[in-house]
Amino acid sequence: MWTQCWLDYKAANKDAYGKYFTTLYVDGFKKDDVISTASDELARASLSMFERSLDIDISAPNKGIIIKKTGQELLGEEGYHIYADGDIAYIEAGTPQAVIYGVFRFLTLIRTDAFNDKTDVTEIPSNPIRMLDHWDNMDGSIERGYSGNSFFFENNDIIINERTRDYARLIASIGINAVAINNVNVKEAATDLVNKRFIDKVAKLSDIFACYGVKLFLSLNYAMPIEYEPESADPLDEKVIAWWKNKMKEVYDVIPNLGGFLVKADSEGRPGPFTYGRTQADGANMLAEAIRPYGGLIIWRCFVYNCKQDWRDLKTDRARAGFDYFSSLDGQFADNVILQIKNGPMDFQVREPVSPLFGGMRKTNQMLEVQIAQEYTGHQIDVCYLIPWFKQILSFKTYMNGEDDTESTVANIISTKTGNVKIGGMVAVTNTGNDENWTGNDLAAANLYGFGRLAFNTDLDSEDIAREWIKLTFSHDKEVEDTISDILMSSWPAYEKYTAPLGIGWMVKPHDHYGPSVDGYEYDRWGTYHRADWQNIGVERGLDGTDFAGQYNSPNKEIYRDASKTPEELLLFFHKMPYKHVLSSGKTIIQHIYDTHFEGYEEAKRMRLESKKRFDMQVDNAHEWCDIVNSYFYRKCGIDDEKGRTIY
Repeated sequence: MWTQCWLDYKAANKDAYGKYFTTLYVDGFKKDDVISTASDELARASLSMFERSLDIDISAPNKGIIIKKTGQELLGEEGYHIYADGDIAYIEAGTPQAVIYGVFRFLTLIRTDAFNDKTDVTEIPSNPIRMLDHWDNMDGSIERGYSGNSFFFENNDIIINERTRDYARLIASIGINAVAINNVNVKEAATDLVNKRFIDKVAKLSDIFACYGVKLFLSLNYAMPIEYEPESADPLDEKVIAWWKNKMKEVYDVIPNLGGFLVKADSEGRPGPFTYGRTQADGANMLAEAIRPYGGLIIWRCFVYNCKQDWRDLKTDRARAGFDYFSSLDGQFADNVILQIKNGPMDFQVREPVSPLFGGMRKTNQMLEVQIAQEYTGHQIDVCYLIPWFKQILSFKTYMNGEDDTESTVANIISTKTGNVKIGGMVAVTNTGNDENWTGNDLAAANLYGFGRLAFNTDLDSEDIAREWIKLTFSHDKEVEDTISDILMSSWPAYEKYTAPLGIGWMVKPHDHYGPSVDGYEYDRWGTYHRADWQNIGVERGLDGTDFAGQYNSPNKEIYRDASKTPEELLLFFHKMPYKHVLSSGKTIIQHIYDTHFEGYEEAKRMRLESKKRFDMQVDNAHEWCDIVNSYFYRKCGIDDEKGRTIY
């Protein structure tokens, strides 16, 4: 079996809240699958929390819960209004989908003792799309999965069972409204998800998610027509265009509620438009026109770069690739195409700058892609609560409309508040699998919960999100809450301290990416270098180097080009610096490296003491990082640790 995570309804305060869980009246909504799902959730909660069946009324009661339809002009398609009036709790919304979110939020308020007769909560989602991407393969494995195997696929077949519904329920409870169930690297049996072999089962999956207001998406093999009569994937070839139009009709005839497709092309060996001398816009728009009659979306990943770089080449810079390939195409993408842009220009490192594509494209739909599967942040072995990091990314000022523009933050761009765009949102590469607790490490579920809540409301505070999750998952006990909150809130800074310093990134073991290997990728083809020698460390990305910094708008451009102005947490990402360079702390770079790695190791040990369990592997990992990184750089530069600690 499996847990219900934060939806494990425990006994609640009957004296305070029992009066609401007597009757349910639905006012203005016709009964459909989504309204039925919402009603069933309230009934389930009533039985679990109060040992009481919830009666369904055919007329307005004088106490209980009323789900009331209101105009969409007030709350939009997904917003809700929750308030109390005497012995009645009201959940107002304009659509059935919004009712789902309102019901789960109402239950959260009850379960965290935050509902009373003065409650008046209105929430309208910050982002139109709030999505989870699964990297699940049809053999049951998960690329970069750290919590068991897939609960969607096994032995090249689709799994549909009670866990499928529980997962839809779980993600709907945090406001997720879209999910892509298969790996972006579409291969072998996964290609057939849009063929007769699997399409009926995919339709059943889509219907289950639809009951919770969640749109199902599929990752699509862009090169699929090569295997059929066109024997080509050229986006301007009329035969290819016709093939895709027929394929989309075939799919939507069976799955009319499908949200659309996620596409990875021209990346890490995947064929794409570049194969035929075409642009990324040519490829995306061809699919967009084929899907347009059915209201579907094409989500096009911007993770496109040269993965066969010569490490001797000091001018080619992987960080530049996304901007170089996409920025000149601004305004050329169809209005039902969304570019999915990773938070940084590299690949989900513990620290990297925000991608310059945010602010570099003013007329193109964009989504922010983050990763809660902890590929580079501890594999869900090490605790690393990432929501504070995501908050920083969202608040980054892009200066898209000039140096006086403080409104074009990443949050405002992806939410469509800024720029001439139609739709946007946030997506996370998710961290779930078929482990009993869904996320491997119990505390890793905080990232899943936190992502959903933050995507729904980007103004929320990361610690408030953590504390809410703790109450729902563990206990209302203040000592328990404070202890777990302290661990979560200190975990990302601690992980950054004992891994790669000052924004340089990587230094991980090749392939699996857990644990230290300072030179693991230094002489490889992936463009992931630290360029350390006996005097200096870092990649020069200012005017004297690749000028990646020049891809940003002013004043960010000037800040990143100038080592004296670059934020120190990103200093080695943008500049090659002497080990003896003095930071604002008064420490040299090499002393900072020594100190932070010892400090990070001590932080890991402190977290183990606080939790009294399950941190042994993290402490061992932090110890390895500390000793290997410090020893590596001591041997490079020969500069002693000022504090005389043991470095090997």
